[in-house]
Amino acid sequence: MSDQRADRFAKLEKLRQLGIDPYGGRFPGVSTNQTIRTAAETLDISAGQILGPVAAPGEPSAVVDGRVAHRAAGRVVLHRDIGSLIFITVRDQTGDLQWGVSRKMVESALAVSAGDAGEARLHAGEAAWKLAKLLDLGDLVGCEGRLGRTKTGELTLWATHLTLLSKCLRPPPEKFHGLQDVEARYRRRYVDLLSNVESREVFLKRAAIINYARKVLHERGFVEVDTPVLQPIYGGAAARPFTTHHNALDMKLYLRISPELYLKRCLVGGLERVFEFARCFRNEGISPRHNPEFTMLELYQAYGDYHDMMEITEAIIAGAARDVIGSYRIRFGEREIDYTPPWPRRRYGDLFAEHAGIAMADTAAIRARARELYTRKQISVDEAKADDAVVISALFEHYVEPHLVNPMFVVDYPAPLCPLTKRHPSEPGLALRFEAYVNGMEMGNAYSELNDPVVQQETLTAQLRGEGDETMAVMDEDFVEALEYAMPPAGGLGIGIDRLCMLLTGSESIRDVLLFPLQRPR
Repeated sequence: MSDQRADRFAKLEKLRQLGIDPYGGRFPGVSTNQTIRTAAETLDISAGQILGPVAAPGEPSAVVDGRVAHRAAGRVVLHRDIGSLIFITVRDQTGDLQWGVSRKMVESALAVSAGDAGEARLHAGEAAWKLAKLLDLGDLVGCEGRLGRTKTGELTLWATHLTLLSKCLRPPPEKFHGLQDVEARYRRRYVDLLSNVESREVFLKRAAIINYARKVLHERGFVEVDTPVLQPIYGGAAARPFTTHHNALDMKLYLRISPELYLKRCLVGGLERVFEFARCFRNEGISPRHNPEFTMLELYQAYGDYHDMMEITEAIIAGAARDVIGSYRIRFGEREIDYTPPWPRRRYGDLFAEHAGIAMADTAAIRARARELYTRKQISVDEAKADDAVVISALFEHYVEPHLVNPMFVVDYPAPLCPLTKRHPSEPGLALRFEAYVNGMEMGNAYSELNDPVVQQETLTAQLRGEGDETMAVMDEDFVEALEYAMPPAGGLGIGIDRLCMLLTGSESIRDVLLFPLQRPR
């Protein structure tokens, strides 16, 4: 045990000897620090003016409003003991506030009557003063007091009562400037949050972004639903699943890679506008842009198509930039990204030809280029083993995606990549699909949904034959049967919430917006 920890354990024992419970209990009626600061704006508490009891010699020349008592609670981030006065800076979720503790002020507030009751209150005042002396950085404390200002004008909550709510036995990072080691920040996120204001702000913004997306969808008449995380057949995306086993039913199950096929079943059942904030799981690599467990916002609108999904995508992402972050223009690394709507629409094939220098129909040239890049280990797809569309997708990722910095809708994808999507009416080799790109990353994926059960059966069968991405080679007969009960024409959209929060908060790794990202064992 370090000397600092030993000192804290010694203080823990002293507190118990004083009859102070080091782990407190219910502390009702707490106002946030921001609420208290706002209340102070309406009070005439100028520095140097005394409105409350006159301070005794050696006591603070402070303004005490004498009218409203406030209760506050939070974590000690600064502790200054100057003899007859103790100043404590306490942090809660909304920011910092200075508390002032004076022995005589605490005792005079408590010893309000003579006799045994007065003596008991006096002793309580002595205990409160001793508690203030024994506080450490990181301790959680509660306070009741009146607002005032010090001679220098600092807003201060002058304590009349002090309560220890939880003793901190491990010293926080030095000077409370936070964890500097990135690995330690992810592994001990609780320390990162309590010590890094910037980190805590990221997660508060994440919550606000999700609430904003809900607001947008509720205003459009969407209903939030929950669909299974454990699925007997995985589907709805090109990805490898995690597998598990249900003992009681003796059956193999998968953690979902997407909620898509169950949300479409809701459309069949008459829930015409549905959405879900779905925890999804894909048994793939970890990188600054990927985590095996992630949050997907997925939604479906009956009687719509992918054009309706473009409008909703802009409303959610550009609206969150404007209303949550405060600007359409947001810095991400060295770039400034402009989310101002409307976003441009570009066809997949046109972008491919522009940046790869090959027409998408020239499969021989595409395969030759892919073979060259695979040999140089610049793409991971072996063209000798992959379908044409998969090879094209790998080249698109290599050549085109780095150029898609400001938000853009890339529309009309090769059909074999989209087995759940309606075909283009005049170009059956293309699917009515878009992906929304920002800073070279896919942010949203949307379809004009395929609702013809016969065509759906054919496309899923083609996937089983290896005509497309191997990770989509699954057949969900129950889903095809559901389509036979008639699913309305619909638009569907998926938005990666973690990537969205990463971009809007300027966080350069997806792990910065995940509270507890997956880590290797120590």
